[in-house]
Amino acid sequence: MVLADLGRKITAALHSLGKATVIDEEVLNSMLKEICAALLEADVNIMLVKRLRENVKKAIDFDEVAQGLNKRIIIQQAVFQELVQLVDPGVKPYQPKKGKANVIMFVGLQGSGKTTTCTKLAYYYKKKNWKACLVCADTFRAGAYDQLKQNATKAGIPFYGSYTEVDPAVIAGDGVDMFKKEGFEIIIVDTSGRHKQEESLFEEMLAVSNAVGPDNVVFVMDASIGQACEAQAKAFKDKVDVGSVVITKLDGHAKGGGALSAVAATKSPVIFIGTGEHIDNLEMFEEKAFISKLLGMGDIQGLMDKVKDLNMDEEQMMKDIQKGRFTLRNMYEQFQNIMKLGPISQVMGMIPGLSSVFGQAGGQVSDQESMKRLKKLMTIMDSMNDKELDDMEATKTFTKQPTRVTRVACGAGVTEMEVHALLDQYKKFSQVVKQMGGVKELFKDEKQMKNLNPAKMGKVYQSMAKAMDPQMLRAIGGMSGIESMMKQMQQGGQLPGGMGMQGLEAMMKKKGKK
Repeated sequence: MVLADLGRKITAALHSLGKATVIDEEVLNSMLKEICAALLEADVNIMLVKRLRENVKKAIDFDEVAQGLNKRIIIQQAVFQELVQLVDPGVKPYQPKKGKANVIMFVGLQGSGKTTTCTKLAYYYKKKNWKACLVCADTFRAGAYDQLKQNATKAGIPFYGSYTEVDPAVIAGDGVDMFKKEGFEIIIVDTSGRHKQEESLFEEMLAVSNAVGPDNVVFVMDASIGQACEAQAKAFKDKVDVGSVVITKLDGHAKGGGALSAVAATKSPVIFIGTGEHIDNLEMFEEKAFISKLLGMGDIQGLMDKVKDLNMDEEQMMKDIQKGRFTLRNMYEQFQNIMKLGPISQVMGMIPGLSSVFGQAGGQVSDQESMKRLKKLMTIMDSMNDKELDDMEATKTFTKQPTRVTRVACGAGVTEMEVHALLDQYKKFSQVVKQMGGVKELFKDEKQMKNLNPAKMGKVYQSMAKAMDPQMLRAIGGMSGIESMMKQMQQGGQLPGGMGMQGLEAMMKKKGKK
């Protein structure tokens, strides 16, 4: 069973609690049976599944807890916490220190995506203004240095390697020394992999490790190979001090359970997960956020972090919203920001409920189609002049002067109907912004937020509902889903799993109404 199906099956099992009129041991056992079967089918270690089952059953005492809501909340929260425990070894990962050389050595079997992941990690730190570089100490695989060289050049990352030196320890030592002298902060060392766990591989790893003295040894684990991950992870852990793990190929089409089990068994925390082929398909791993996304609950905090990385002019944007101002140019800029955030399915997966909308279309195809649609909308706006883009009454202007629609359609190579569709979408968005601008309490501090006028907020939620695609609105649970998202954002992006038992129950009930 692929990871996406695992999330859906667990969510469905949890929803069954809401349908039961009386929650007793029989209902609990039935739900746990479904969850455990799904975990085993996804290659999660049988001992870990057994522990989850036992711990959930211990969490509730049917003699002491009253029938109804409280029991559902406790069971759902217990399941959530145990799922988090599956991917949390209880060990804090190494944190690089700014202003000093942090040597990160990558190890793993051949074919796990090690070299590509090295470049992704260097690019990740580069985007965050760290001075990052790459060292190729893989002399075993033909073309390894060429691959790293090509990847690093595309990403604009300095690199070091050799076509003549055959000793990987010498290359690694020379490269690290050179970059240390040049003041680099993140020095990533790529090492050789093998198809089998040959003794020579481990001897070479130890030699490279001794030569560079790594601050962190990262084991790259291929999620697609199932429970074999655990034996591999332990073998590497026994030879070198694996400090953390990166799981590759953990997209919606991978089982992933075996890799997650291996992490728990080796007591090495996951720091990143690879979710695609592109250089920015690398996500920082956070246990609660991962489980929340798996269950379709979203990751508002992760989305906020992505937005911060864009360095948007948030101050000007907030001023416009406070004034109820929203032009076609504002909408164009927001489309640009969405495209910068990365694959749309990943972004939507961070918003509660919306992952199911994009999941139906199927992963990468959905991303391509969504990006294509956004680009078409932006092309239409590219054919507008400055006066039209900055017009607060753009919809009325185009309606009164239909020749403008004809001109824009010809310039963009689209039909007039598509221009009208864009204007209709803009009209809905602008109505939401005007409503939000009328609720001054939205822009006050946290204490004042608690005193929001319910009637005003109700109008804002209604406007947001009208502006949304009906399919998306259904996916997040209608008006109550919008309200839930707004509250999460106001609370700094706290996830349902961290909101306590009532927050989890609320989210489950809302999703259960779909």
